[in-house]
Amino acid sequence: MTVDQPSRAAVLLAIAAVSLGGVGAALVTQHVFDMQPCPWCVLQRLEFVTIGAVALLGLAWSSASGLRATLLADLALSVAGMATALWHHFVAVSSTSCNVTLADRIVSATGLNRLLPDVFEARATCADAAVKLFGVPYQLWSLTLFTVLAAFTVWQLLRIRSLATSGRPRVV
Repeated sequence: MTVDQPSRAAVLLAIAAVSLGGVGAALVTQHVFDMQPCPWCVLQRLEFVTIGAVALLGLAWSSASGLRATLLADLALSVAGMATALWHHFVAVSSTSCNVTLADRIVSATGLNRLLPDVFEARATCADAAVKLFGVPYQLWSLTLFTVLAAFTVWQLLRIRSLATSGRPRVV
């Protein structure tokens, strides 16, 4: 049995679009509304970009097991993003400095802060970056988006599983 290509592609493109759209929204708020990111904000951007990249790479993997592996990787990354957003909300925003935190070290280790500073360079402290968008703390918007991605991914994984056990051709 094979995975239906257009539906499979639509699922992966939706994941990529949502995750990369989140980064696009963050860039608009940074460059248009001057809401500068802290290291934890930038780490969440990196997680969203990685989710999108994994989904796009999954398009090249044409098997059902490839789709499952892609979805599982994106689920793990979404859960990691949720943890990052929660840490950012409950711990980091209370800190006066985010220098040399785990987020700062991860982003620095990738080198992306030097290669693409307009996207991945932290330009504010955690306390300074503790802003609200429409009355909601920014990191909770991020948490919501990671949660939506995780829920959608779980739904797709369950759908694949139920179709596989029903004996019907796998259509995702």
